[in-house]
Amino acid sequence: MTNFTDLGLSPDLLQAITDAGYTTPTPIQAQAIPHVLTGRDVLGCAQTGTGKTASFSLPMIEILSSGRARARMPRSLIVEPTRELAAQVAQSFEVYGKHQKLSMALLIGGESFVEQERKLDRGVDVLIATPGRLLDLFERGKILLSDVKILVIDEADRMLDMGFIPDVERIVSLLPKIRQTLFFSATMPPEIRRLADAFLSNPKEISVAPPASPALTVTQGLAIMEPESKRDALRRLIEIEDVKNAIIFCNRKKDVDILHKSLVGHGFDAVALHGDMPQSKRTETLEKFKTNQVRLLVASDVAARGLDVQGLSHVFNFDVPIHPEDYVHRIGRTGRAGNMGRAFTLAVPEEGKAVAAIVKLIGKDIPPVTIDGVEAAELDYSDRRRGRRPTAAEPRGRKRSETAVEDESARPKSARSRPAQQDAPAPVAEQQLEAPVAPPRRDPRPPRTEKGRTERTRAERPHTEQPRRHEPIHMGEANVTPISAGRSPSLSPAPSDRRHRHDDDDERVIGFGDHLPAFLMRPRKVGGARG
Repeated sequence: MTNFTDLGLSPDLLQAITDAGYTTPTPIQAQAIPHVLTGRDVLGCAQTGTGKTASFSLPMIEILSSGRARARMPRSLIVEPTRELAAQVAQSFEVYGKHQKLSMALLIGGESFVEQERKLDRGVDVLIATPGRLLDLFERGKILLSDVKILVIDEADRMLDMGFIPDVERIVSLLPKIRQTLFFSATMPPEIRRLADAFLSNPKEISVAPPASPALTVTQGLAIMEPESKRDALRRLIEIEDVKNAIIFCNRKKDVDILHKSLVGHGFDAVALHGDMPQSKRTETLEKFKTNQVRLLVASDVAARGLDVQGLSHVFNFDVPIHPEDYVHRIGRTGRAGNMGRAFTLAVPEEGKAVAAIVKLIGKDIPPVTIDGVEAAELDYSDRRRGRRPTAAEPRGRKRSETAVEDESARPKSARSRPAQQDAPAPVAEQQLEAPVAPPRRDPRPPRTEKGRTERTRAERPHTEQPRRHEPIHMGEANVTPISAGRSPSLSPAPSDRRHRHDDDDERVIGFGDHLPAFLMRPRKVGGARG
C-alpha cells in the first residue's frame, strides 16, 4: 500500500499532512502527485469525494516552495466554478502549506475589491478564483497573468453546466503558452474532452473510477409519491432516519426558500443556501452548518460540487436533478473519507424519464423505499406532456410562478399571432340594454413628423379650434395642416379659452418672423471714392 512518504514530498509537507490526520493517499492522489511533480500535464477523472483537491494542491505547494512572486503577477492559478468550492480549496492550501511561506489570494464575487487588490499588489504564489471575478480584475488592470507557471481547472464539467466555458477559454488565452496544466473533472462528456485536447499538451490521463459512478459507501433509496405529499414525506424521513446532519437539494432557488420556511415552521433547525444570497450570508450559513450549529441545510446545486462536510450522514434529493450527473455529485456529499452515508430521492410520477436517465448513467436501479403514512405512486415513463402541476414546495391553488410558460416570447408564434376568438354579435335588443362602452383612451401627445415638429389632424383639434391660414391638404386618410413659412402650427387651445392668456401673437417665432429690427433697415454705403 502506497503512503505519502513514497510520493516524493518534502518533510515539511509530510508533517502538515500528518497533522491533518491523513496517512494513506487515495487512488487519484497516489497516481496524480508523482506526475505533477515531474511537471507533466495531467487529465484526471475521478468521482466526487475521492480527494482530487489534494492531488493537485500538495504537488503545487512542493513546486512553488522555491521562488518568489511579483506584484500583480501570480505564479499559479486555480479556477473554480463556485465561490464555496474556491473557499474550500483555499482552506486546503492553508492546512497543507502551513509550514511553507507561500502567499495566497482568493478572488470570488461578493467580496471587497479593495482587499483583493491589496493582496495582489503584495504578490501571490497561489491565486484561487472564480472566472467572473478574475476577469473583472484583469479588465481593471489589477492583475497580470503572464507569469503563471501552473494552471488548474477544477470541476470542469460543472464549469460546462454553469456556462463558464467561454470565460475559461478567454482566461487560458491570456496565459503563457509554456505552462503546466492540470485538468480535473468528475465526468468526461465530449465537450470536456474537446477542451482538454485544446488546453493540455501530451497529458497523463488518470481515471480511477468509472465516470459518474456513485461511491459504494452511499446507500441509496427512491420514494415515489404525488407532489402534494413530498413535504410530508421529507419530514417523516427525517424523523425516521437517524439524521445527524443532512443536505436537502432543490432544483430551483425559489423552492429552496419555500422548503426552508416550511421546515422551520414545523420545528426543524434548518438554514438555506443558494446563489442569490449575498456572499457574507452564504459564508455564515456554511459555517453554521459545518460547525453543527444547525442540522439541516436546504440548498441548490451550488452545494453539490466539492463541498466537504465532515461526517455528513444524509442527503435528500427533494427534487430529482435535471441533469443525471448532478445526482452523483449530490449524493457524493455523504459517504466521504470511508464513512457510510445514506441518500434518498423523492420523485413524482411525471419525473420517470429523469429517474430513468439517472439509472442509465449509474448503471443500476435505485432501490425503492416506502414511507409510512405516505401513499406510494408509480413513475410515468411516457413522453406525454402533462399540464403543469404545483411543485412540491408550492401549495395547491397558487398562481403560476415565473417558471411557468406565461411569457409571450415563450409561447408558440402561431398562438401569439392568432387573434382572440370573437363571440357572435348579440341581438339589437340586447345591445341596446348593454352599458355604453367608453371610447379607447387616446394619447394626448400629437404625432411627430420626421423633423421633430408636431402636427395634428383636423379630427384631433378641439371643436373650438379652427384651422389657420390654410385649408387642410388631403393626404391619405388624415387631414394634415401644413406648416406655414416661418411658423410652426400652434398647439394652444382657442383664444376663447380663458385658462390660457395668450393668443395667436404668442406663437413660437422662427427667425425674425414678420418683423425686422430697425438696424437692418438702415441704408448702407457701398463703394464710392473718397472726396
